[in-house]
Amino acid sequence: MTEEPGTAGGQEPRRGRAVLVVTGALVAGALVGLAGVYGIAGTGRNGDGVTAVAAATGATMPTDPQCTSASETARRIAPLVKGEVAAFAPTTTPRRVPDLAFQDAAGKPLRLAEVSPGALRLVNLWATWCAPCRKEMPALDQLQAELGGDDFEVVALNIDTRDPAKPREFLIETGIRNLAFYADPKAQSFQDLRAVGRGFGLPTTLLIDGKGCEIGHLSGPAEWASPDAQALIRAALEAKAAAN
Repeated sequence: MTEEPGTAGGQEPRRGRAVLVVTGALVAGALVGLAGVYGIAGTGRNGDGVTAVAAATGATMPTDPQCTSASETARRIAPLVKGEVAAFAPTTTPRRVPDLAFQDAAGKPLRLAEVSPGALRLVNLWATWCAPCRKEMPALDQLQAELGGDDFEVVALNIDTRDPAKPREFLIETGIRNLAFYADPKAQSFQDLRAVGRGFGLPTTLLIDGKGCEIGHLSGPAEWASPDAQALIRAALEAKAAAN
């Protein structure tokens, strides 16, 4: 995984960072330090899809009873978490994803809830300075081409904060044709996710249902066009259809 915006390995400027003090937990403090310096997420997960780093900082999404169906979907697809998506963490406690704010290709302000409302969405935060992000974009594009439609969309959200033309140019040069362009030039969405225990590095990917509830997340890159990934998404779509 590549560093979060502002760390030494990236090209983005460093931002201010609050100092976290974890009393009586030296190991947790070490994990937090690694997360801050290297963007490591996924150092360890519990059965609820919460990283060890998130647990150490106390950052987590609030529970939401209206997200029970997403939790059931997470349990149903858990046996398919293997191979190319072995790092995917199902969220078995009902949790709602923040309603992220960003822009569409025309610069129109959007909220996550407005993008394919009611559909299953794979939300991926990426940046051009993140090498693993760049590498997985063609796979995300292929996933959208093969499974995208009324019931599913890959929402690739760019968080470059410098040259707004750079991510568009990258997508054109890479031959990305199926993904809609969404951008958050202030990278606030990354901060919003980090505040609830997600977004400790890039890429960060969340699978959410039509209500904005988290089914699971993956910290780091994955081969999203692989049979393993497609089987995971198809199973989630089947669970969605069965619930309707």
